[in-house]
Amino acid sequence: MPEGYAIQVEGLTKFYGSFQALFGVDLAIREGEIYGFLGPNGSGKTTTIRCLLDLISPASGLLRVGGLDPQKNSKAVRQMTGYLPGELHLDERMNVKSLVKFLSQLRKNPASFTYACQLAEELELPLDTKIKNLSKGNKQKVGIVQALMHHPRILMLDEPTGGLDPMMRQLVLKIISEAQDEGTTVFFSSHVISEVEQIADRVGIIRKGKIASEITTDELFHLNLRRVVVRFDSPVRLDRLSGIENAEHLSENATSTRHTFNLTGSMRDFINRMAELPVRELDTERPSLEDVFMRLYEDDENGRD
Repeated sequence: MPEGYAIQVEGLTKFYGSFQALFGVDLAIREGEIYGFLGPNGSGKTTTIRCLLDLISPASGLLRVGGLDPQKNSKAVRQMTGYLPGELHLDERMNVKSLVKFLSQLRKNPASFTYACQLAEELELPLDTKIKNLSKGNKQKVGIVQALMHHPRILMLDEPTGGLDPMMRQLVLKIISEAQDEGTTVFFSSHVISEVEQIADRVGIIRKGKIASEITTDELFHLNLRRVVVRFDSPVRLDRLSGIENAEHLSENATSTRHTFNLTGSMRDFINRMAELPVRELDTERPSLEDVFMRLYEDDENGRD
C-alpha cells in the first residue's frame, strides 16, 4: 500500500449470486482525510464498506485498510476502525450505559467508556434508558458513540446523520471534524450534499457499482445546480433572458412574469443581467442529490474524466 493512504481499493468486484454489485471499484483515501461517498440506494456504497471490514467477501480486488489486508487481518482492521452501519441493530434489552460498557470491555479499553459517556452527554443521549425505549434519533446517537468511543484511527460511517434533527446533525458533523483534527481518517456515505460540502475534503460518486466521478468539494460546489426562480414586475422579453453564462432558462411562457433557471458555477453574470431588469423577487434553492448525480452521470457518460 502506498505510504500516506489509510484506505486503498483496486479493482473491487462483488457478486450476490448471479447479480454483480461492484464492477472494479478503485479508491485511495489519504491518512487524515474526510472522504464523502455518494450514490443512490443500491449503487454499492454499503457493499464497499462491508468488504473493507471483511463483513462480506469480494469476488476479486485488492483491499487495504491501515496498510492491512482485511481478509487476512480482520481482527486488527476492526480494532483500528470505528464503524457505524446504515442499519444499526442493538440489544434492545440493555440500557445505553450497560451497552456502552459492554462494548468498552470487548475492546479491552477502559478509557473508551469514559469518553463514550462524555460523547453521550454532548449528544444529549440518556444513558439510563433502555435501547428499546429510545427514539430513532437516539438510537443513531448510540451508533455514533460506539463508533467513536475508542478514538479509532479510521472511521467508516454509513449515513451517520440519518434520523437526526438539523441541530444534532450539525453537532455530529462537528464531532466528526474534531476526530479528523486528532488524525482520524473518515470514510462516510451521505445523501445530503450540504453535509458533504461542509466537512469532506474529497467526494467519490458511485453509480451502479462503478465510480462515476471523484472530485474535491470545491469542484462539487462549482458543479452544483442551483434552481433560481425570478419574479418580475412586468413580462420580460425572452431575448433578454438568453445567453446568460452558466444559466439554463427553463420557463417557456414568454408573457409570464415568473421565470425559472438552472445555474451552475458562478452566479456573477446572472446577477448582473437581473440587475438590468425589473426584478421583484429572486429565490434560490439548493440542488437535490439527484440533480447532482444526474449531472455527474451525464458528464461521465459523455466522456468526462
